[in-house]
Amino acid sequence: MTKQHYKVENYRLAESVGYLLKDALRALQDRLQVRFASHGFTFQQWIVLMHVRDGLASTIADLCRETRHDSGAMTRLVDQLEKRDLVQRKRNHKDRRVVELQLTREGQRVADSLKPLLVDTLNEALDGFTRTEVKELEGYLRRIGQTLREPGAKTTALEKSA
Repeated sequence: MTKQHYKVENYRLAESVGYLLKDALRALQDRLQVRFASHGFTFQQWIVLMHVRDGLASTIADLCRETRHDSGAMTRLVDQLEKRDLVQRKRNHKDRRVVELQLTREGQRVADSLKPLLVDTLNEALDGFTRTEVKELEGYLRRIGQTLREPGAKTTALEKSA
């Protein structure tokens, strides 16, 4: 049986893990947006460069799944990066219908040169935490993600009735 960390009768949105995660992420993204803008980029553009660079996404469809953006917005974002000579589109040799994304040399340089903005901001956000606490937090966040992605994850009574 699932542990009952929350109860319907006394649930308060602003005190829930989901809200707190989203609030922290929103604050982090707001800070990063300002810092990236001062370098002529959006944080989202850098995220796309990093996903392609690190092999987490190789197509626009992959990027949409990874970043939870719609295909129209993602296509426009990739178009902007392509115009700046940061990414290029290449047809897949085995399946010509598939268009893969690759970083250009300039795209690689930009992705790497902007990394300190993220690292500095994360270190600022975690100021006051010990190294052990940061590792524990990373572990907790991984566990939440893994639990929610587990095949056969438990369904709620509300989901079953839908």
